[in-house]
Amino acid sequence: MQKFRVGIIGVGGIANGKHMPALSKLENVEMVAFCDIIEERAVKGAEKYGTPDAKVYTDYRDLIARDDIDVVHICTPNLYHAEMTVAALESGKHVMCEKPMAINYEGAKAMVEAAKRTGKKLTIGYQSRHRADSQYLKSYIDDGGLGEIYYAKALAVRRRAVPTWGVFLDEEKQGGGPLIDIGTHALDLTLWFMDNYRWESVMGVSYKKLSQRENAANAWGPWDPKKFTVEDSAFGFIRFENGASVFLESSWALNTLHTAEAVCILCGTEGGADFSDGLRINGEKYSRLYTIKPELKLGGVAFYEGRSESPSDIEARLFYDAIANDTDPVVLPEQAAVVTQILEAIYESAKTGQPVYNPEL
Repeated sequence: MQKFRVGIIGVGGIANGKHMPALSKLENVEMVAFCDIIEERAVKGAEKYGTPDAKVYTDYRDLIARDDIDVVHICTPNLYHAEMTVAALESGKHVMCEKPMAINYEGAKAMVEAAKRTGKKLTIGYQSRHRADSQYLKSYIDDGGLGEIYYAKALAVRRRAVPTWGVFLDEEKQGGGPLIDIGTHALDLTLWFMDNYRWESVMGVSYKKLSQRENAANAWGPWDPKKFTVEDSAFGFIRFENGASVFLESSWALNTLHTAEAVCILCGTEGGADFSDGLRINGEKYSRLYTIKPELKLGGVAFYEGRSESPSDIEARLFYDAIANDTDPVVLPEQAAVVTQILEAIYESAKTGQPVYNPEL
């Protein structure tokens, strides 16, 4: 079995909550290097997940300079994704970069071009594609079950769940708020289901209506209004070259009871789908309307529950399979770049009040 030696850049929440636990379950992965500007975090990561000889760094350039590392996971604030990914690719490493791909399309394009130039694998951490409901629906769509999908809603709506730690509220380091943080998951999932990346125009709005409230109710405790420099909600309408359209809703704080995260509503010529009460598929047959809810859990045999993997576990396993077998990763960098391009267009439209057109069409 081929062994992959891995370096982690950014040993904060997403590395500890997703990447490192998933990698620790793979027999063909060894975490040998950990880098963080806060050395203590890198030390803790190395102690918990590293090999006995794992090294700790505070400068990512020292980590990627090593020629005995095969793969790098980039789990830093969004601002640094493009710079670090390009450098890692050019140093001969495969890269998994956490979402979003970059804070702007310029950075995302540089990442795509670097992957092509170096021949190394690059993927972005959109683990929602690996959920059981997502996988079932994608197969159903690919078999023609929904026909032509011409309208969709991409949903990432929280009532009061503002992340108050790290740099989430810092526009300079993150590039935005809920739109770029969780809206990116919903948009990626929707475009993937539709298999439509040729957007034509975007209209967007963003709001800072609740962010300046003191002692606000919040799942993770009150936020500091002085540090809340990003939007608290943002919305976009996207029109595609073939006439299809997507309405994207995102919020961390919004006075609504209709919440949903990393899901979508799809409307096609042969049927529709949503995730309102688990995965539901609707359509018409024999002059009657129908709604079905697929059974997505395996089991039924006493004392045996089958294999259990989280979407993050599956994401990691399949990326290393793609490297080992020299196949495309599930999330193509070209697809993730379009997601970033659309998000940037929504922000631009929100600032100017004008539509943004795709300059590449």
